[in-house]
Amino acid sequence: MRALLQRATGAPGGRRGKWLVLAAWLILAVALGPLAGKLGDVEDSSANAFLPGGSESARVNTELEKFRTDPIMPAVVIYTSDTGPDKDTGEGNGNDAAMNAKAAADRTAFAPFVPTGEKVSQPIPSDDGKALMTVVPLDSEDEVTDKVDELRAVAAANAPPGVAVEVGGPAASLTDSVAVFDSLDSTLMIATGLVVAALLLITYRSPVLWLFPILAVGFAAVLTQAGTYLLAKYADLPVDPQSAGVLMVLVFGVGTDYALLLIARYREELHRQEDRHTAMRIALRRSGPAVLASAGTIAAGLACLAFADINSSRSLGLVGAVGVVCAFLAMVTVLPALLVVAGRWVFWPFVPRHGTPARKPRTVWARIGNAVARRPRWSWLMSAAVTGVLALSAAGINLGLTQAEMFQDKPESVVAQERISAHYPSGASDPATIVTDSERAAEVRDSALAVPGVARVGTGDRTPDGRLATLDVMLKDAPDSRAAKDTVDALRDAVHRQGALVGGSTAEALDTQRAADRDLTTVIPIVLLVVLAVLVWLLRALVAPLLLLATVVLSYFAALGASNLLFEHVLDFAGVDWSIPLMGFVFLVALGIDYNIFLMHRVKEEAARLGHTRGVLEGLTSTGGVITSAGIVLAATFAVFAGLPLVTMAQMGVIVGIGVLLDTFLVRTVLVPALALDLGRWFWWPGRLFREPGQDRHQEPNKEDTHMLYHPI
Repeated sequence: MRALLQRATGAPGGRRGKWLVLAAWLILAVALGPLAGKLGDVEDSSANAFLPGGSESARVNTELEKFRTDPIMPAVVIYTSDTGPDKDTGEGNGNDAAMNAKAAADRTAFAPFVPTGEKVSQPIPSDDGKALMTVVPLDSEDEVTDKVDELRAVAAANAPPGVAVEVGGPAASLTDSVAVFDSLDSTLMIATGLVVAALLLITYRSPVLWLFPILAVGFAAVLTQAGTYLLAKYADLPVDPQSAGVLMVLVFGVGTDYALLLIARYREELHRQEDRHTAMRIALRRSGPAVLASAGTIAAGLACLAFADINSSRSLGLVGAVGVVCAFLAMVTVLPALLVVAGRWVFWPFVPRHGTPARKPRTVWARIGNAVARRPRWSWLMSAAVTGVLALSAAGINLGLTQAEMFQDKPESVVAQERISAHYPSGASDPATIVTDSERAAEVRDSALAVPGVARVGTGDRTPDGRLATLDVMLKDAPDSRAAKDTVDALRDAVHRQGALVGGSTAEALDTQRAADRDLTTVIPIVLLVVLAVLVWLLRALVAPLLLLATVVLSYFAALGASNLLFEHVLDFAGVDWSIPLMGFVFLVALGIDYNIFLMHRVKEEAARLGHTRGVLEGLTSTGGVITSAGIVLAATFAVFAGLPLVTMAQMGVIVGIGVLLDTFLVRTVLVPALALDLGRWFWWPGRLFREPGQDRHQEPNKEDTHMLYHPI
């Protein structure tokens, strides 16, 4: 594998190879460009795309497809008045009359939006007389979001003073969620590109060099989007709006990390080699295994999400793995070719000259290394204590978000649900759905009515062949409340005896919550084993990989705890989404181990040459600047999520950003080097460096630093 990698990476640094590589990428970009723009065509935004595969609620959604060729998704229009009927006379006031007139006029205006065979319901008054509710059935296969926008325009027109009108229900909830994801791709792409460009400009302090990683990431983005589209279309790769949005951020972050590592090593070799082609070949040969191990670890870790029950988690993992592989291919081929073609001048004004020192003495990384070397055990104990204290905050985490809590700013569908819950049985706008054999429908209805928490059971539709029937179950509690979920559990117990199934949004939330718990216990052990295997292959040892894995897991819990403090006391989130612990773990273990790989690959190289102690310090000093820059870039790209309206995405960005910074500044800088120094050559047991430690020179460590002269950190 190593020999194959060396031969493959020699081409971009060759005198002819660089032109062949550039030509191949240009042809790919031109050929695949049109396909890259079609990724949205294969995105699955159906309800089942975000549900556990095989769950009862997903099976209900599948069964409902048999009922009609134009399945219905209701929108619920809620009218509320500031005052209700007079308590003494029982008569309404001016607002009530205006509300009734508005609802009647809107019912007529809504009629053209309803599919053939359906009709808009009569306005349903609330018991307190302060609200009216109209149900508008929409064809779920006929651009529901556009229809809801038109309904909202009609509802907002000529609203009388003192009367509020909102459009909610399942159709409006879908519309508001889609609106978030529609703006997600463009917002993330623009914000991420600006953040990465600014950080690269600060890092290199060159008006030219920062353009090359951005250009290489652009090639990677085209390959990623086109490859994802083709795999989704012809190999059933699951893609949903969330995974498509995260994909580009991951490509930007990981690709830039690899670019920073490669450019740092290339610049170092330019000081030693007169020929830039030779310098690039050496840089690729020496940094290639670390980049390959890093990409392999992240891709394999994300691919482990294929074992998750929740479809959206599986999509995010598999799509992310494709993005990492494409970023790796671009960074070890087109980026080196671009740099070699451009020559040394791209580093202007800090051009590396052959024969000049590549390092400057007494940098912060040399001082940190010396301080850790003086008291290694105290250093790692204090580092572990800091992360342990942060991890304690994760113990009080409040898991679970209601629909109203999923958005940082309340969309209209959430406001509508709150108004419905205030004036009607909370489940009126979003009933649970029972699918049963038609012959048992009456029996199932009686069983459902006997369940505490059920307000009303209405008849629904039948399949064209008459074999299946649906029942609409109105719950007393809000659809996303704990009480409603308990009612669904009891409802399922009651109707399963008749072979019926229970679905709907409450059932979907319940199934997702339980699947998230199962996924934690299933996926996490697989991820740990995969990452451990990669580390053992890279370091040819057992103790070092186990310790590195333990530090990253500790860092994850510290990031989870620190994030929870921010969620509660700064960002004022009501809780943490069920998907975050697993998603955060997979991303942080895969990305966090990234920097340990960069560090320990260099430490292993230097330890074989200088001995263990000097090798650890030289590795820390050599990689200090580039890994810090990479960590800041990756954390900043994920921090872009924090400004998104969807709380789940914001929480993902915060936890990954904090975790990456902890790995960069504490785990990789202090904890791992201190453990390595304290254990000595046992760190490499049972590998060659343990058996043949060489001459470990116990003299004053080298003060030189491979920190780039133009580096700001």
